[in-house]
Amino acid sequence: MSEKRKPQRRVALAYPVAVPWMALFMRGVADYADRHGGWTILTSPPTLAGAEEYAMSIRTLRGWRGDGVIAAISTPQEARTARRLGIPVVNLSGALEKTGLPRVMIDHYTIGRLAAEHLLQRGFRNLAYCGTKGLLYSQLRAEGFAHVARAAGASCTTLETPGHFRSGTTWQRHTAPLERWLQRLKLPVGVLAIHDYRARVIVELCHALGLNVSSEVAVVGVDNDPTVCEFCRPTLTSVSRNAWRNGYEAAAMLDVLMSGKSPPRRDVLIAPDGVVARQSTATVVVEDPLVAAAVQFMCDHLTERIGIVQAAEYAAISRRHLELRFRRKLGCTPMEYLWRLRVDRAKNLLAHPKRMKLDQVAKACGLNGSERLRSVFKRITGQTPMEYRRNVDFAAPAVKKKG
Repeated sequence: MSEKRKPQRRVALAYPVAVPWMALFMRGVADYADRHGGWTILTSPPTLAGAEEYAMSIRTLRGWRGDGVIAAISTPQEARTARRLGIPVVNLSGALEKTGLPRVMIDHYTIGRLAAEHLLQRGFRNLAYCGTKGLLYSQLRAEGFAHVARAAGASCTTLETPGHFRSGTTWQRHTAPLERWLQRLKLPVGVLAIHDYRARVIVELCHALGLNVSSEVAVVGVDNDPTVCEFCRPTLTSVSRNAWRNGYEAAAMLDVLMSGKSPPRRDVLIAPDGVVARQSTATVVVEDPLVAAAVQFMCDHLTERIGIVQAAEYAAISRRHLELRFRRKLGCTPMEYLWRLRVDRAKNLLAHPKRMKLDQVAKACGLNGSERLRSVFKRITGQTPMEYRRNVDFAAPAVKKKG
């Protein structure tokens, strides 16, 4: 007797996959579906009225004969509509505190925490967060950011702007409150923006105000959108949200619900996969001249197999006293700081189109072979170099070859 074939599920992903991180999210959903079989996936295009297409939403799925939906529920009205569909719905949005729907979302508090830790490691003692009013995920990022800042004895200020662009408002008038806020901040300052698009606006306003991005205003975004981060000048540091894992776990939860099982009582939180450091935070603000000298030595000799002994000798201080000063000023040991510098360099090389071999990447980062690179990289980021490279490949926009 042949094995009973698993019925094919029809699943809708009600969010425009043109958003770069959503491509990674979609890959996670598709990978789960491929491994567990029997899904066809209906996806939403961006709003393209001129092409006779429009974005799919929870509202447009009323009456749809499917088995389940993964959606970003951003308003109470959307939540009510989702509950009335009569099929399982998994929410991926952190916009609302409660929707009455099972949710798999990024750990937004940890996003704020990681950004603050990154800026503190760069020596900034004045931190600032730029978010959006009325969004739970903005509030959570602000709380994580402020908690780490204040625990380290750093100052932290917050600006929340309206979530919508008012009709008829000029761009200059819309950004005026943000410009005034930047002018009032005590320099040097490390700024976390709610997402990469807001971070890029902050970078552009800094240029207009004559503020140096990196040394005076270090800027961090969220989402690690390559179309924003790589084409920003200077390139933009960003917290990567681990979108593939978010998609995979959202699909896993939907599968459980479509099988008739009960959802978990609490939100499933996905840890972000770290800060991708670029030029917008490529500076170290350290009042201690001996720590600054050691850091400069590390940066200048990053491709060499140096250790803390050499850095201490260069700074003319004992290793023990250097470690004490690092902990006091940067919140980490000199070796931890050196590892992070090496991993930041490795990330940039792994994402480079030239596709360097791992042994070559390791050598360029002052590490003894690919196994050592793998060990250090996983310790700092929680993933292997190859996993990081695959994520970058999924997120990168397609480039059409000539000819």
